[in-house]
Amino acid sequence: MAKESTPRRKKKYNRKASTSFDVVLPADVSTISPVVGWVMRLVSELDYASGKEFEIEMAMREALANAILHGCKADPAKKIECTVTADKDRGILIVVRDPGPGFDATTIPSPTENQNLHHDHGRGIYLINKLMDEVKYERNGSEIHMRKF
Repeated sequence: MAKESTPRRKKKYNRKASTSFDVVLPADVSTISPVVGWVMRLVSELDYASGKEFEIEMAMREALANAILHGCKADPAKKIECTVTADKDRGILIVVRDPGPGFDATTIPSPTENQNLHHDHGRGIYLINKLMDEVKYERNGSEIHMRKF
């Protein structure tokens, strides 16, 4: 694991090679922007990510917010793990893990259904699925894998 709230690259950056880093952050919404900012600086250096920055940033913000608010119940004593791997052939993979019990993604109501249109919550999972090319849930839903090619 990387030092708390300090992203660490596993491999020296090279546009043709893959790069990866891990970060552990407290379950506090104020930690989202610094981590996302760091990832977006990395993404901006990748030629193959050009034009995909908005989708990556929004999906990552939503996944981190969900992990903090739902997985950790906004308890800053709990920790979120985030891993980002960028590879030209396999795209950008973002994995967010929380210590919560997880959830069943199939039971999340669609925010596009009439009864949910005016709710002030419930759009994060929907947005992530629309913005990213692949989305998988592991560990009973307490871990999300998001990929952008």
